[in-house]
Amino acid sequence: MITIKDIARVAGVSHTTVSRALNGNPLIKKETRDRIERIAAELNYIPNYSAKSLVMKKSYTIGLFFSSIDQGTSASFLVDAIKGIHQVLDENYSLTVHGIDSIRHYDAITPRRFDGVLVMSQSEADNAFIYHLKQTGIPFVVLNRQLDDPGILNVVANDREGVREALDYGIGLGHRKIAIIEGKAGFKSTTERKQGFMDSLIAHRLPLVPDYFTAGDYGVESGYNAMMSLLSLSDPPTLVFCSNDDMAIGALNACYARGVALPGQLSLIGFDDILFSQYTYPPLTTIRKPIADISKLGTTKLIERLEQPDSAPEQLFVQTELIVRQSVAAVT
Repeated sequence: MITIKDIARVAGVSHTTVSRALNGNPLIKKETRDRIERIAAELNYIPNYSAKSLVMKKSYTIGLFFSSIDQGTSASFLVDAIKGIHQVLDENYSLTVHGIDSIRHYDAITPRRFDGVLVMSQSEADNAFIYHLKQTGIPFVVLNRQLDDPGILNVVANDREGVREALDYGIGLGHRKIAIIEGKAGFKSTTERKQGFMDSLIAHRLPLVPDYFTAGDYGVESGYNAMMSLLSLSDPPTLVFCSNDDMAIGALNACYARGVALPGQLSLIGFDDILFSQYTYPPLTTIRKPIADISKLGTTKLIERLEQPDSAPEQLFVQTELIVRQSVAAVT
């Protein structure tokens, strides 16, 4: 295995100079740094991060923590989060993924294990974990769920306003009988999206019909079952809002199973704009929550925090966007 000493021998410099050059030390002249990096590449040098972490007293590990991996985190949500992070995180760092609900002892989450943490928070039940991070001094950013604590770096999208905009669009097309398939109970996103749904109906003076509020859990099957219940009503809705696209796909399948034409007999709106939403039949009108963008911005802010520990925390918003496709039509 090629070592720093091998590179130093070829370059005719000390191994200390090689170490500083490969770590981007500004005290090393650029021409020397470039020459050492070129030699390292020619020799196929692979850094030993275990040894480096001992010297630098860093783990070179970033932890990504979801409220739960097993419950309420769809595969598309997970992929988008990791995709956004890897747009920023370079090869010096390893990313590990965890579910907060599976942690037995918070004492195991220490600065020795993680240089920084990204919390993809979906539930207020995460607060105990978040305040554990605050007490340990691990730099962290909370993504996805809006917090009231101004002392915590927070990157979110405004789910409530995004849903209200989508429902305003549907009501503008003449829909008056509107239902919702809610997300997983206890998740902040479920509450925010339900509130946006009700905001729009109340603003347009439409009734909140109890039978039009159905429970889901963000899974495809729950969307299918909830839609079956709505289609069985004596006075079914003409427009259904699903609190995520996975449930909307289940709802689409329920409509096909019951012979209900979309959007001729029923219109459907989802949330998230996952990859598959544009390939359903008909293509799904949905609210784009840019999880990849939220993750990317959050990771950028975390790296800044690692480099500048005294930087002030802030709350940053990433805008949602209504993506209009063919699953919604005007009432005729």
